[in-house]
Amino acid sequence: MKAGRHPIYLLVSSALLLIFFLPACSPKREQTQKAQESQVAPEWRLHELDGQSIDLASFRGKAVVINVWATWCKPCILEMPTFARAMKEMKSQPVVFLFASNEEPDLIRKFAEKNTYDFHYVHLENLEELGIQALPTTFIFSPQGKLSFKESGFRTWDDPKNLELIQTIMKDHEE
Repeated sequence: MKAGRHPIYLLVSSALLLIFFLPACSPKREQTQKAQESQVAPEWRLHELDGQSIDLASFRGKAVVINVWATWCKPCILEMPTFARAMKEMKSQPVVFLFASNEEPDLIRKFAEKNTYDFHYVHLENLEELGIQALPTTFIFSPQGKLSFKESGFRTWDDPKNLELIQTIMKDHEE
């Protein structure tokens, strides 16, 4: 390789990396995926902020919405008020909302103290193992624990169509 070409190759390589990895925290919906109904929930390593382990099986009979977010992610933070309104709208229904971050529990606590959301914040240990490549990413599990929905990117969760999405997952899987 000629010495004069090296900066160009470096520039092209950097541009390709930006194209593929910049969407990680984007307000646009980068990936929409309806999960297969037969797909079983992956192994999630979730903990309360005090360190107590969370077993997703303890939520059987309820739909579980897990929003994976970070304190530094602008689209994540912009999405939170829509989740708060959706939760208020669905408060009497069999659904659990968990807000999972792989950041240190103290950082999550500080964020929770500064914000007035009534969220169940949890610590996620295995973000990479779950194949999460962008934030925010939201998962919805059926009352039987089957992954029914996964999407990366911002969504307005209090929109009637999105409330209906959660309700459909709850009803389509009732035992």
